Amino acid sequence: MNLFDIASKSNRLKELEETTNQEGFWNDQENSTKVLQEIKLLKDKVTTYNTIVSDLDDLEVLTQMVDEENDEAMCSEVFSSLRKLSKNVDKLETENLLSGPHDKNNAIITIHPGAGGTESQDWAQMLYRMYNMWAEKNGFKLEEIDYLDGDVAGIKSVTFRIVGTYAYGYMKSESGVHRLVRISPFDSGGRRHTSFASVEVIPEIDDTVNIVINPEDLKVDTYRSSGAGGQHVNKTESAIRITHIPTNIIVSCQTQRSQIQNREYAMKMLISKLVELKERENKERIEDLKGVQREIAWGSQIRSYVFCPYTLVKDHRTNYEVGNVQAVMDGEINDFIDSYLRANIK
Repeated sequence: MNLFDIASKSNRLKELEETTNQEGFWNDQENSTKVLQEIKLLKDKVTTYNTIVSDLDDLEVLTQMVDEENDEAMCSEVFSSLRKLSKNVDKLETENLLSGPHDKNNAIITIHPGAGGTESQDWAQMLYRMYNMWAEKNGFKLEEIDYLDGDVAGIKSVTFRIVGTYAYGYMKSESGVHRLVRISPFDSGGRRHTSFASVEVIPEIDDTVNIVINPEDLKVDTYRSSGAGGQHVNKTESAIRITHIPTNIIVSCQTQRSQIQNREYAMKMLISKLVELKERENKERIEDLKGVQREIAWGSQIRSYVFCPYTLVKDHRTNYEVGNVQAVMDGEINDFIDSYLRANIK
C-alpha cells in the first residue's frame, strides 16, 4: 500500500504538530485554523491506514485458524471481515485521489429541471432525494439553502450544502446534466418520456479567501420565503436574491430567519461561484468573467437513468454502468464517483 505514501503523511503530520507549540502560533488565527484543518485530515488518513494494517494482520491470523480447524462459522467470519477490509481500502484509495485545492471543502449544489414542466420538475426532486440519501449513508450532513416547489409536483429549483470533509471532492463528479427515461406517471396515455435536470456543484469557499466585488455589479431583491421555517419566514420578506450583473450569476437564500443572515449566506454562495468560475476560466480579475450557461438538453448529459424499456444507469464520461436503478436512486452512487475520480487522475 505504498501508493498511500503514509510515511510522507506521517512526517508532515509531525512537522505540523510541532508548529502548534511554537511561540505566537495561536496569534495568527487564519494560519492556525488552516494548520489545524490539515492536521485533522492527515490524522484521519494515518489512523485509517493503521487500522487497515491492523485488521489485515488479524485477518491473516483468523485465516490460519480456519485452515487448521476447518470451522465453517469461522470461515463465514473471514469472508465478512474481508469484505469490510476491502471496503475500507477502497475508501482510503478514493480519498487519496482527492488532491484538488478545494476537494476537502463543503459542497454547494443547485439542481434545475430542464424543459418539460412537471415531468422534469419531478426528476429534479428525485435527484435531490438521491443526494440526500447518499449524504446520510456516507456520514455527511445536508442543509437546505433555497427551495422552490414545482407547479404540480417536484421542484423548480433547489440549492443545498453537503457538509463534511471531502464533500466537494466527492460531489464534483455529479456536476452536469442528468437524463431520465421512464414511463411518466403524469402521462395518462402511459407513454415513455425523456427528462433532463442540471446539477451544479461548487466548493464552499472559506472566509480566508479575499475577493473584491464591486457593489454596483450587484442587484439585490427581497421576497417572501416559500420554504420551511414556519410563520416567521412566510410573513416577512426575509428571503434574498442577489444577481451578479456581469456574469448573470444568481444566488438565493431563504432558510435563515432574518434578512441579514440570508444576505450573508447568499453573498458567501456568490463568492464561491465567482471563485470557481474564475479558476475555471483562468482569469485574473472578477471583472473579466463572463460565465457560460449550458443548455439542459439532449447531447449534454453526463449520465442517463433508464427505467424503461430496460433498467440501466450509465455514466457517459467513464462508461461505468449498473442495472439496479433503484439502488442508485436510493443513494448508491459511490461506484460512479470512484470511476470518475480514477478516470480523471492527473
